[in-house]
Amino acid sequence: MENILNTLKTLAFESGIARFIAEPLTLVMVAIACVLLYLAIVKKFEPLLLLPIAFGMLCTNLLGADMYHEALFAGGHANWSLFGGAFLVQSDQLAELGSYTVNNAGAVLLNGNLIGQITSSYSIGAQLDALGRLIAEDGVTVLAQSVPIIIKDSAAYLSDGQLFSSVGVLLANGGQSISPGLFDYLYLGVKLGIYPCLIFIGVGAGTDFGPLIANPKTLLLGAAAQLGIFLTFTGARMLGFTTAEAGAIGIIGGADGPTAIWLTGKLAPHLLGPIAVAAYSYMALVPVIQPPIMRALTTKKERNIVMSQLREVTKTEKIVFPIVVTVLVSLLLPSATPLVGCLMLGNLMRECGVVERLNKTVQNELMNIVTIFLGLTVGATATASTFLRLQTIEIIVLGVVAFGCGTAGGVLLAKLMNKIEGGNAINPLIGSAGVSAVPMAARVSQVEGQKANPGNFLLMHAMGPNVAGVIGSAIAAGVLLSMFG
Repeated sequence: MENILNTLKTLAFESGIARFIAEPLTLVMVAIACVLLYLAIVKKFEPLLLLPIAFGMLCTNLLGADMYHEALFAGGHANWSLFGGAFLVQSDQLAELGSYTVNNAGAVLLNGNLIGQITSSYSIGAQLDALGRLIAEDGVTVLAQSVPIIIKDSAAYLSDGQLFSSVGVLLANGGQSISPGLFDYLYLGVKLGIYPCLIFIGVGAGTDFGPLIANPKTLLLGAAAQLGIFLTFTGARMLGFTTAEAGAIGIIGGADGPTAIWLTGKLAPHLLGPIAVAAYSYMALVPVIQPPIMRALTTKKERNIVMSQLREVTKTEKIVFPIVVTVLVSLLLPSATPLVGCLMLGNLMRECGVVERLNKTVQNELMNIVTIFLGLTVGATATASTFLRLQTIEIIVLGVVAFGCGTAGGVLLAKLMNKIEGGNAINPLIGSAGVSAVPMAARVSQVEGQKANPGNFLLMHAMGPNVAGVIGSAIAAGVLLSMFG
């Protein structure tokens, strides 16, 4: 009888209900997840991504499920061994933190203070390589901050006494083992920048760059709409965010969810949940956010402007365009190549006409699979400790500012271009499509144009700055990564 009671007692203490009592804030996160599910299913706000994000948030906050562990990504690093016993880490500049030395006993010292003990054979005389890593002759690598020691094919001691075994198990101080859950493994696709790049291949395959090629001036409108990114970056810095965090928050202004996730995963992974939710929520609200700004910045006469029909773009131009853009971006801003290159690869598959099977796959099956994985893992990062903070409210407010400034930047530049050219060749409404919410922002320009003039058709004209905005946001992300990464 006593054994039965002990078993029941153990089950009760280990149940999700008992965990909720110990951590009541997770109930708030469950409620938020349910609200997002409502918005995705009933209101149809970006349901393809908001639904898996909300469900991932729900699963990660159902305590005891152990599907995602923040501890395994302390400091933004993947701290356990997954592939061939090698630890997946990012390099830290040890030179900025101090001098590492190794003594005869295998101890690693930072500025004379013991930070860890190496348990395998270790050669004396290790030195820093060009990346700031401490490399020993036997292949042992020592990194700073949350991963002070990483030992190939052995074990890694953290400075707080935790031990990661080479098979991917985190052994806490009390000896309790924590094995990676499903979302921990799937999250590697976000952390390593795989999912956003794969989505960009699908976006490129579904995008017609013809309007941009036919009217290259609209590239400037796409660039002007990135104003929201840099103004929001400034605002985030004023609120006390670090430069890396501010860069990740600012990219919300590009109205490009995959780009926001890609950059945040590299600059501020601890903010991934709030930034992703804000980015996709506001993308869904483009038809609500943009029209008042567009009407406030334009006159009825300007909204009535009828633009001349675009010239026909040849197949050769459409094939050469993605190749040229990839080469130019790679030469001028290599850090933006992963996103822009994948975007252009998908577009080349679309336009060349010789890989139709691959084109259909990346537009459909690949996009759908990656969207599921991306949404679930992004939602999984939205735990109570990371989401229920003042920073989350600030990020949401800054997101609105970012969208508003991006919309205004495109519209105002279109008005300026008309003044410089001394005519009315451009309807300023298409400038708002420079935010890269494809094709929703272009449709908003079309709707607003027809409200002013039922005979006005701006959709194809608006697609020029719209697809330019996709390229512009990816380039802006590359700039921010190169500056603060």
